[in-house]
Amino acid sequence: MRTALVIGTGLIGTSAALALTQRGVTVHLADHDPEQARTAAALGAGTDAAPEGPVDLVIVAAPPAHVAGLLADAMRRGLARGYLDVASVKGGPRRELEALGLDLGAYLGTHPMSGREKSGPLAATGDLFEGRPWVLTPTRDTDTEVLNLALELVSHCRAVPVVMDADAHDRAVALVSHMPHLVSSMVAARLEHADEAAVRLCGQGIRDVTRIAASDPRMWIDILSANPGPVADLLADVAADLDETVGALRALQSSDEDKRRAGSTGIEAVLRRGNAGQVRVPGKHGSAPRAYETVVVLIDDQPGQLARIFADAGRAGVNIEDVRIEHATGQQAGLVQLSVEPQAVPVLADALRERGWALRQ
Repeated sequence: MRTALVIGTGLIGTSAALALTQRGVTVHLADHDPEQARTAAALGAGTDAAPEGPVDLVIVAAPPAHVAGLLADAMRRGLARGYLDVASVKGGPRRELEALGLDLGAYLGTHPMSGREKSGPLAATGDLFEGRPWVLTPTRDTDTEVLNLALELVSHCRAVPVVMDADAHDRAVALVSHMPHLVSSMVAARLEHADEAAVRLCGQGIRDVTRIAASDPRMWIDILSANPGPVADLLADVAADLDETVGALRALQSSDEDKRRAGSTGIEAVLRRGNAGQVRVPGKHGSAPRAYETVVVLIDDQPGQLARIFADAGRAGVNIEDVRIEHATGQQAGLVQLSVEPQAVPVLADALRERGWALRQ
């Protein structure tokens, strides 16, 4: 791949363009908002000048509702050797293209499983996709050349290619992305009119659950409108679980011992099912989750504190597998939770204490 045209210079399109440009590909940028394309170009993602002739690959990075139209226009104009999109829904756009009577040998639907709560070119980064799954949905009609171009794009972005059927992909993202986003928004909505005294008690748990609720609603309306059936089916299952859980909690209020026992059993069942599902979430590098232990360190909110901790851990020969920060409400301090292999806990704890860090249980 020597040349590419990215149509849509939001977070995903600009991030892909940055990754390609950094690897020597000449990238042209287009957007319905020319100012956004100019911003992406100013960030080093390519040029907003139109290509003089056909490019190797057109990448459509637009909301699902607009993907088919943009792809059809590009294909009819012969803008490239190959065409792909990066929308989060795959079955619908392909069926729309088929209905338009286009030859789909030159098209491949893809979806990089990466993103941020922020949108637009200013949120883009060339390493956004590094180590993340990038779904490819080829069919028997897909030209080998186009598949190779898509694989080259994934390689340039340092992502991990995953081949799936388009409709299977849509059901999967409903489960791991679309439905969780709505649930996160529903939980966050409970905070909108909550007492300030209650909100001030927010800890890391509520921050974890509501983090993705900060995303742009307009973008998510586009996504959910393209995949409503699978998401609705999953939410119906969640609603059934909620009904059962509410019933179990009401039973715990009963004066009848048998009802309280049944309520307790019901709550335990849903919590254990949650345990069983959570352990299936892949760990580092997509591997099976590992059992890490945590060393908790109190830090001041000052520049260089995290760098010092990591450097001290490195000097002790300990690899930090994961890190989380819990901020203290109303204080210039926080707790850093360092996840390490169980056998590394005493080594790290001793080393940090020797260097003056305050550890917490």
